[in-house]
Amino acid sequence: MSVAVVLFTSDLRLHDHPPLHAALASADEVVPLFVRDDAVARAGFCAPNREAFLADCLRDLDAGLRDRGGRLVIRSGEIVDEVRRVVTETGAGEVHLAADVSGHAQRREERLREALASAGCRLRVHDAVVTAVAPGAVVPSGSGKDHFAVFTPYFRSWSQVGLRTPFGAPRAVRVPDGPASEPVPERSRVSGVSQGVAEGGEREGRRRMTAWRRQGLGRYEERQDDLAGDATSRLSPHLHFGTLSPTELVHRARSAGGAGAEAFVRQLCWRDFHHQVLAARPAVSHADYRTRDDRWRTERTAAGDIEAWKEGRTGYPLVDAAMRQLRHEGWMHNRGRLLTASFLVKTLYVDWRIGARHFLELLVDGDIANNQLNWQWMAGTGTDSRPNRVLNPVVQAKRYDTDGAYVRRWVPELEKLGAPAVHEPWRLTGRERAALDYPEPLLDLSEGLARFRDARGLE
Repeated sequence: MSVAVVLFTSDLRLHDHPPLHAALASADEVVPLFVRDDAVARAGFCAPNREAFLADCLRDLDAGLRDRGGRLVIRSGEIVDEVRRVVTETGAGEVHLAADVSGHAQRREERLREALASAGCRLRVHDAVVTAVAPGAVVPSGSGKDHFAVFTPYFRSWSQVGLRTPFGAPRAVRVPDGPASEPVPERSRVSGVSQGVAEGGEREGRRRMTAWRRQGLGRYEERQDDLAGDATSRLSPHLHFGTLSPTELVHRARSAGGAGAEAFVRQLCWRDFHHQVLAARPAVSHADYRTRDDRWRTERTAAGDIEAWKEGRTGYPLVDAAMRQLRHEGWMHNRGRLLTASFLVKTLYVDWRIGARHFLELLVDGDIANNQLNWQWMAGTGTDSRPNRVLNPVVQAKRYDTDGAYVRRWVPELEKLGAPAVHEPWRLTGRERAALDYPEPLLDLSEGLARFRDARGLE
């Protein structure tokens, strides 16, 4: 009997899974394989919140395969060694893998290809699994450039690409008896997990997708920045782990139609945009996309400010609310991400890498493409066409948390204050402020703006 291996990475689903679909079409038996990669652990990417969500995803994937007569094979170690070991154990002729964009993923593919070729096994890499449109599928015409550096023209070209029709989940998966598996991990065995981390897995992702399409998508355009309304899809963790297909999400949104669907598709395109930038420039995971003469403050020169920002004790209520949501849920509203990043890099003038690293320590949806490049966008070292923009936390609060409900939810010290006092507690009398047990602002916003403009040589 012919055997193929499907190496699951950031695509932990059965619906719309091109590598699995191709393997089932080409082989009599298939080994669904997930390797807990030692290199990922050494890089410090195994944050507790993501480990907990991953445990849910693997358990659900194994259950889905067992419903179809199969099972998930889980191994730990160096990923190339483990894949080759499974190939040797089963006599597999092909390994199927979803293409990915990080430097680690690109090196992994190269090493797998070499190792498998020496074992007489073919590596088949499938595009448009982790993203809706493959990186490099659209490039600026006539420019000789290998990627788009500006979102709007990318969106125009991306929107013209004909997406493949999503595959359904397979009815049966026949797995050979031979390859042994480690036990499926359990969330309860992961320590240090934030209290409010959502449930993972494909079934939960599809439930959320269906509910979102019915109840939230239509009003997304008008409500996407409503912090207290919590009116975004919250599907980003499922996209990060691949329990949902971005291609299927685009199809479903477009079939619903309307302004809300168009706005949501645009956000999915932003995700693809960042992936195509990282695919072309892997170094931007740690280096500036656009080099500037920034003299960032660091842990050595701004330790107290950085710690106050991490703890949600900056004295600016909306910033603090968002940072506390992050610590509690392992997730943060996109408007909050923009604001807290702006406050760290522009108001406190701290190196964006410090903020990006802290987010990756907590975010369930923390992936290199979106996290690092969104931080660079806000720091003015990335693809933003207005690199010197600064978000004022008071203005943002009055615009996107008008009555203060979001702040009161996450900053209980201020729960008795109404708007606008809840956004500017420093305007209260000294006695009123003392009763709050809430810190004074770290600095005046004008002071932070002046320092940033001076550092950038702006008038």
